[in-house]
Amino acid sequence: MTDATIAPTAGEMTTKAAPQGRPIWYELMTPDPAIVTPFYRATLGWEIPEEGMSNPNGSEYRMIGRADGGNSGGVLTLSPTMIEGGAKPGWLPYFYVDDVDGAVGKVWELGGRVWMDASTIGDVGRMAMLGDPQGAPFYLMKPTPPPGRPDVQSDVFDPNKPGHCRWNELNTTDAAGAWQFYGGLFGWTKGMAMPMGEMGDYQFIEAGDLTIGAVNPMQEPPSFWLPIFGVADIEAARAAVEANGGTITTDLQEIPGGEFALNVDDPSGAAVAFVGPKGA
Repeated sequence: MTDATIAPTAGEMTTKAAPQGRPIWYELMTPDPAIVTPFYRATLGWEIPEEGMSNPNGSEYRMIGRADGGNSGGVLTLSPTMIEGGAKPGWLPYFYVDDVDGAVGKVWELGGRVWMDASTIGDVGRMAMLGDPQGAPFYLMKPTPPPGRPDVQSDVFDPNKPGHCRWNELNTTDAAGAWQFYGGLFGWTKGMAMPMGEMGDYQFIEAGDLTIGAVNPMQEPPSFWLPIFGVADIEAARAAVEANGGTITTDLQEIPGGEFALNVDDPSGAAVAFVGPKGA
């Protein structure tokens, strides 16, 4: 996978008394940020700077700016070496833990994989890159509080706001195995379930008292985490996808509550999804 050495700024990541396993950052891995910048600007109103922070391994890291002045995550440029090693375009979530090293040990015990061992990144915090037993990659992190702001909290995940991630969907070939793994790692519990016939249930994930997403059973690998970002007008987002090099993989589908979801690949091939109401 990757060996990223620059991560999000501490000021955008820190949480206090956050539940274990709460999403606190999102990272887009892509070979060319310039290709995806117009796509995310048109669909979500995000800005990705032309220049990034250089990593020793030859990659770069860029912060994703939201229209409200906050950050939605970061963009990691995939270097040729990373690509040769098997890294592909995609979105990865960061989950909060109190003890990164202890959690990495649990990952081994629970049958997961360690792609990047626990390490401290400057004044950002301690982090590790891992994979669940079905192969879905993700990060663990305990951020370092920024000077004078010990109580600042990450706001990249918000189940109600456009421009933020509103839902985290684990698409997995082994739902039962995934629950055993993440339940043991984070203490996640099962919330509401939506029957899907022979496939099983679309099972909501509870991190403490917060519903953060769902486990979605599927038959074909690879297993992966899919962030679903909020938009103000799903039809406008659909048009922006088609006009800016994206590919629709699952067209508009109505979901409980009257909103609509849209699954796409961005211009670099990274899977991403949007959710929101139809325009008037």
